[in-house]
Amino acid sequence: MAATLRYGSLLRVATCWLALSKALGDGIIPAPVRERLSLATAESNGCEYCLSAHTFLAAKIAKLDTEEIERARHADSSDPHTAARLALSDAIARGHGTTDEITLKSARAAGVTDAEIAEVVGNLALNILTNYFNNLADTDTDTDTDNEYPPVRPHAHS
Repeated sequence: MAATLRYGSLLRVATCWLALSKALGDGIIPAPVRERLSLATAESNGCEYCLSAHTFLAAKIAKLDTEEIERARHADSSDPHTAARLALSDAIARGHGTTDEITLKSARAAGVTDAEIAEVVGNLALNILTNYFNNLADTDTDTDTDNEYPPVRPHAHS
């Protein structure tokens, strides 16, 4: 995606994407949780390219095990606090930016702070931008010679 965004007017989008990514990277949600959020969103949006990249990053950089990566793809985690952030992100995504009060109360009961809620929304926006761009561009994980990670196919959605 970054290589494609280098051209023409897409540079503005790349600048925004990089700024948001940097800002969230300096935030309070740690990298292993951000990778889980990325996996859940990529799975939900059926973005094979992002799912492949974040599966690689989750395993190699964030050091998540296979079970935790799979759970993240289903917006879940063995850690209750992380699971609550994933469930909130998933509910907001499926609600197209809204969610019910019960979901918010459940997240807060699991220890999710207002600052984390704001960063969950920010990470969701970043991931949706990335997923939509790569889905629209039909970024290919099988033939991209620059890929250092194997393709991961989204689960079938009902």
